[in-house]
This record gives sequence, C-alpha cells and structure tokens, in this order.
Amino acid sequence: MMGLNFNTNLNYKKEVLTMQTRAIRLYGKEDLRLDTFELPPIKEDEILVKIISDSVCMSTYKLSKQGAAHKRARPDLKERPSVIGHEMSGVIIETGAKWKDLYQEGQKFTVLPTVTENGRMKTAGYYYETYGGDCTYCILPREVMEHGCLIPFNGDSFFEASLSEPTACIIAGYRRMYHTSEEDHEHRMGVKPQGSLVIFGACGPMGLECIDYALQLENGPSKIVAVDMSKERLNRAEKMLVPDPESGKELYFVNANECRDMAEELKDLNGGRGYDDVFVYAPVEALIEQADRVLGKDGCMNFFAGPVDQSLSARINMYNVHYSYTHLVGFTGSTNEDLHDALKLMEQKRIRPTVMVTHIGGLSSAIETTLHVPEIPGGKKMIYTQIDLPLTAIEDFAELGRENPLFEKLAVSCEAHNGCWNAEAEKILLDEYNVDLTR
Repeated sequence: MMGLNFNTNLNYKKEVLTMQTRAIRLYGKEDLRLDTFELPPIKEDEILVKIISDSVCMSTYKLSKQGAAHKRARPDLKERPSVIGHEMSGVIIETGAKWKDLYQEGQKFTVLPTVTENGRMKTAGYYYETYGGDCTYCILPREVMEHGCLIPFNGDSFFEASLSEPTACIIAGYRRMYHTSEEDHEHRMGVKPQGSLVIFGACGPMGLECIDYALQLENGPSKIVAVDMSKERLNRAEKMLVPDPESGKELYFVNANECRDMAEELKDLNGGRGYDDVFVYAPVEALIEQADRVLGKDGCMNFFAGPVDQSLSARINMYNVHYSYTHLVGFTGSTNEDLHDALKLMEQKRIRPTVMVTHIGGLSSAIETTLHVPEIPGGKKMIYTQIDLPLTAIEDFAELGRENPLFEKLAVSCEAHNGCWNAEAEKILLDEYNVDLTR
C-alpha cells in the first residue's frame, strides 16, 4: 500500500474567486496530466459547479488507451485536452441568468454525460475542455441544461449520485433486452418475466449492480445465476446480495474455475434448459461463446462489455439463431429516463449501488487509477476530487486505523454497513478534509 499523505494545499476560497480548477486532462494516448488552470467566467447560459465525487469507469480507461482514436474523443486532444471522468456528483456554485429559476446554488446534482445535438455526440469526460468529473470545479455548457441532463439529487451522499450513471447504464441494458413470440412478430422489451437470467463476470462492479437490480425488479427474473472466476469476489457478493425471502427469487453463485463444462452445468442448474436472458460483462471471446451456448429458446444475450479491441469477434451458433430464435443485443450509455429511475430507486433504498465500491482516493490518485483499472482488484474506485489521498481499499481501513484515527473511524463505519462504503463514512472523510460544500 502506498504511503498516506494528508497534506493538501487546496485553497477553496481562492479557487472560486479566481475561477481556478485542478483537473485531470487527456492529451493523447496514455497521456493524462493533473493541471491547474483558470476557468473563464460563466456565460448567462452556463453553470459553475464544484465536483465532490467521480467514480472511475472502465470506459475512461479505454479512452486513455486510445486517445484521439476513441470514437467519442476530440480529434485535437493535443491542443485542446479534455477533462476526463463522467460519473460525477457535486454542488451547484453559480448559475447563469438563464437558469436562475430552475437550478439553485448549493443544490446537489449529477449529470447524464452524453448530449446528442444536431446528430453530434458530445460526452462529458471525453469531449469538453472545461467539463468533466475528475476536477475540483468545472463549467456545465448550455446544452447540458437545455437537454435536461443536469439532474438534482436528493439522496444523503455524493458517491451514490456518482454511481447513478453506471446504474442507469445497467437499467438501460435490462430495457434493451427483448423477446419474441411464435404467434406474432412483436418484440416484447425487457427481460422475460419470471424467467431465468445468468450473468457472466457477475462480481465485477457492474455485474454486482446487475444482480442488485435483478433482485428488486418487479416482474423480472425469478432465477438469477451469477458466474465469476474469483472465489474472493464470489464470497463478497454472496455476503452482500441476498434475495428477499418474500420475493420468490432464487440467486445462485457459480465459480467458473470449478466447472468442467460450464455451459452444461449452468443448464443443469436451470432444470436442463437454456436461459431466457444472459448478460456478458467481460470482453472475452471464450466467455461470449459460453454465453451463446447457454441461451434457451428465444434467449437474448446482452454483450455489456465494450472492448478495446475493435476487431473482437466470437463464434455464434447460427443454427440456434434460426431454429431457437436466439438473439444478441448491445448498448452503451443510458437515457435521461434511465438516470432518473436510477436516482429514484436509490432515494427509495430499493437498490444499493454501494456494493460496487471497493476503493476510495483523492484527485491526485486518479491518473494512476485510471491507467491501471483492470490491474487493480475489486470494484468501483471512488475519487473524491477535493482531497489528496492515495487510492485505498476499504478492506485495508482496519489495519490502517491502528495508526491513523481517520481510517479507524472509516473502518468502524464501513463494518457497521456490512463492509460497504456509505454516507456516514463519506461525511467523516469530507469533514476530515474540511471540504466546504457551499462555495
């Protein structure tokens, strides 16, 4: 574990007065830099915000590996670098005149990262020079508000609002599933009611929330099978994700390393039948082919793992496509409705995206974390942009707490919440660093 450094030279009052920000910016392939620069005064149709948290997305790792070659990146990154990060949350600091009646200063918020305008896709964390999640302050451009992509959040934490974007993507994935009928040609959207669902790569951060969402989904799958290769991750997931006994849902965890013939063993678990719905959360050719093998009649496979390799391919059984009506879908991102629904489910405590978080860190840790996401064990890495703190695993809090009072308090709080990061722990952290949420 890296040595801890609690010294910070951030001057929040000065930053606001001079419109100064610290931000992680992308200049090209694997070229991320922590810059300090001044923001321009906001225009009447813009909003100045203070970012508190931003969770590191695998998509940003892929962006950093491709640079300007990425489909959503600016072509001129070298001259006009983009602020990275799109799973953000914070508070509104100053509103332009156009938005005074709609948004209030001090209001907690998150965003839908992508705006499509005149056929052109603009995404926070990929495209903008002064707008992204890995910074202290940024400016929301007018199109964010005009398209309804600035969304107030009434929950009791910032990190949950940051997790609303990946959770919205999971909801979008469920809604993209479809099934057909031998009686008509209508596509019935969504996973099959009371059907069977298997999730490959289920104990990574997105897979965990995929399980969590399935457990609360009304008229969703009645049988859920979570497949992963890590015994440690499976044990953690089994501890945190337990079906409500009254829901009638069954949840099984399967270690792929212990299966001789994974497809056949998964079918045995489903009474010898294939599955109605399958999610694939890892861009691995063999895994995609295994997923295809477990599809049942009219089964739908969702490839939910954007690959870095643009030529990634896999063999699909076309006999089953023809005679068993199996089909494949894919999707990236989410809609405004998906994000609103994710926030509503969080506020109602029906879903617990906190199961995704395994590490916290400060802004100075964001570069190395982003560049090495696949190599760092665990789930989501939550970056608190107003502090400087090395990336630290929640499971290490207790040991660090033997010598550090902050981590002692964080360990107690997380232990009281089933080992999960939580709103109380977040407040302890922000109070320790005297983070001002008003300016």
